[in-house]
Amino acid sequence: MLSLINFIHLSSLVVWIGMIVFFSFFAAPAIFKVLPRETAGEVVGEIFPKYWLVGYVSSVAALSTLITLSFVHKTFPFARLFILAFMTVTTFYSGLVVGKEAVGIKMKMRATEDPAEKESLRAEFKKVHSRSSLLNMTVLALGAVLVFLTARGLRL
Repeated sequence: MLSLINFIHLSSLVVWIGMIVFFSFFAAPAIFKVLPRETAGEVVGEIFPKYWLVGYVSSVAALSTLITLSFVHKTFPFARLFILAFMTVTTFYSGLVVGKEAVGIKMKMRATEDPAEKESLRAEFKKVHSRSSLLNMTVLALGAVLVFLTARGLRL
């Protein structure tokens, strides 16, 4: 049973962090390189709900298995628990708050014909996108630290 918990813990970290790396550095740049900007934005917008869902499931799985392992081993890796909890909250905030903001702005942009309003909305979207990117890179950086700490703590 302990092996299964370890497997779920490690798998959830690998899937979550690997997804962030692949999407951020390979998929999204390729999509924007190959497709017209508007179409690329639509494709990425279609991917994001699934992207966040993987983050939600992986973060909850990683956090719950780490808590379980902490009780089993009677050790509480506070740094790993704190980092993982922060990453989880950040992922949920990014998807449920910032992501919804971005979708709302995009819907307003499609609905308006007024060039001045469209430009204002583009500027607003750019700010939300910057915040989303910062949150994403924060989760990625903390994820790298977490993977290092997890690897360091492995008992082979």
